[in-house]
Amino acid sequence: MTSSTSPEYVLARRVLLDALDALGPHRDAVVLVGAQAVYQHTGDTDLAVAPTTTDADIALAPSLLRDEPLLEAALRAAGFTLGVNPGTWHGTGGIAIDLMVPEALSGSGKGKRGARIPLHGNQVARRTLGLEAALVDNQEHALTALDPADVRRFTIRVAGPAALLIAKAIKVEERLEHPHRLKPKDGLDMLRLLQAVEAEPLAQGLHRLGSDALAGEVTRKAVGILRQHGTTPDGPLALLAMQAVGILDDPDVITESFAVLVQEVLAAYDLSAGVGSSAL
Repeated sequence: MTSSTSPEYVLARRVLLDALDALGPHRDAVVLVGAQAVYQHTGDTDLAVAPTTTDADIALAPSLLRDEPLLEAALRAAGFTLGVNPGTWHGTGGIAIDLMVPEALSGSGKGKRGARIPLHGNQVARRTLGLEAALVDNQEHALTALDPADVRRFTIRVAGPAALLIAKAIKVEERLEHPHRLKPKDGLDMLRLLQAVEAEPLAQGLHRLGSDALAGEVTRKAVGILRQHGTTPDGPLALLAMQAVGILDDPDVITESFAVLVQEVLAAYDLSAGVGSSAL
């Protein structure tokens, strides 16, 4: 933990570790996504806004889940309570842990929010479009507490930068028709990834995922979203990042940087895919 680490982030990491501890034999099915995964790749970057989050997001691979213990029983035994929405579990201090299953693996019942997981039911996790790539693009990381007094350490899979960029792009696009649901921090997390990871590796990741049986559709959708909404300083993705930074940095610098970085990734993507710059 550094002096700039917020107490909220410290608690969010503690509750994430609580959840990983509770999941026990199921940890092989876990992939960390969301802001805490983003920070595993980006650290502080050069942004004026320190990394912080008040929750944690976990994607589950249904085929890797064990039959026992039941997810709900394990989480409740560890003190978690199920929220109003499927997949949202509250731990210490009311911190939320969202358990999610990619839409493509969520079973029948499209339109329902709960993912249908054999034996484990349809309330323990939420079906979420855009996480398909996280089950394909991930690597093991050692996850530790941000509180020096907490010595717990878990080695879990963390979604890769390309998969996280895909998930964030799709999440924002789904909310554009409902502006009150947009979260500026999602744009800022995208900017962190774009700043921390070179354009070519990101583009190569997108290219590989675009040809994957599970992740291909959402990857191509995300690339289209980046083209439509991320290549200009006045686009919604750049504006979200700017709103998150607020007065801590020059808004024009933030929006211009976002647009230029997206343009560089897409140019490298088009080159690796062997297509023209106007292609989707």
